Amino acid sequence: MSSDAVAVITDIHGNLPALQAALARIDELGIETIYCGGDLVGYGPHPDEVCALIAERAIPTIYGNYDYAIGRDLDDCGCAYITPEDRELGQRSVEWTLANTGQASKDFMRELPFDLHFQVGATDVHLVHGSPRKVNEYLFEDKPARLYERLATAETDEVLVFGHTHKPWVHEYGGVRFVNCGSVGKPKDGDPRGAFAILRASEAGVKVTIERVEYDAEAVAREVAASGLPTEYADKLLAAA
Repeated sequence: MSSDAVAVITDIHGNLPALQAALARIDELGIETIYCGGDLVGYGPHPDEVCALIAERAIPTIYGNYDYAIGRDLDDCGCAYITPEDRELGQRSVEWTLANTGQASKDFMRELPFDLHFQVGATDVHLVHGSPRKVNEYLFEDKPARLYERLATAETDEVLVFGHTHKPWVHEYGGVRFVNCGSVGKPKDGDPRGAFAILRASEAGVKVTIERVEYDAEAVAREVAASGLPTEYADKLLAAA
C-alpha cells in the first residue's frame, strides 16, 4: 500500500503521554498512515497502556529488542551498556518491565515481525528497529561511511528507516536514504521533546522531516520515580541524555 505521507514513530519505551502527544500531532498534520519501529516498552511506567494504544490504533509495528525480550519473558534486552552501573540500571528496568507487563501485551509483542516494507508515493521504504542485520545494532550518525555504504549495497529499497539509538539523523549513502527517527518516549539527543519522522512523497522521491512534540515529561518522570523504576531514568527523561 502506498501513501503520499507517512509518520514513523519508534522507541516509545512505556511512555504513554509522549505517545499520545505524538499521535495527536500526527493527527493534527492530517497524516493517516503511521508505522511503528518498535521498543514499545522498557524504562517507562506504562507498558500495557502503550501496547493497548498501538493495538487500538491498528498501527503496523515491528518488534524492537526490548519487545522481543519482554514478549518472550527473557531477562536480557540486548541493550549495550557502557559501564557496570549502566548494566545494573538496565537490568532493573528489564526486571520491572517483565513483572509489570501483562500477558496480553507480551502476546502482542511476541507476534510482531522483524521488519516491514511500504511505499511513500512511488518510493520503496524498509523499516527496521536497529539495522537490517540485527535488531539491536546501533546505527549512529558518526559511524564510518563505509558501514552505511555496505548496508546500502545490500538494501533493496530506496529508503531505510530505523531507530534504536534515540538520536535522529538523515543522510544518504550509496543511493539509499538513511532515516533515524529518534525516540518518541526516551530521547537522548539533548532535546526532551518526543521525536518522530515524517516522510512525504516529492518529485525527488521522499522528503523527510524530524518532528518534535512537547509533553509533560516532568509528570512522567514523577511516575517513573514512584513506580519503582530507577530514578536515574526519571532524570534522563528531563535531560534527554
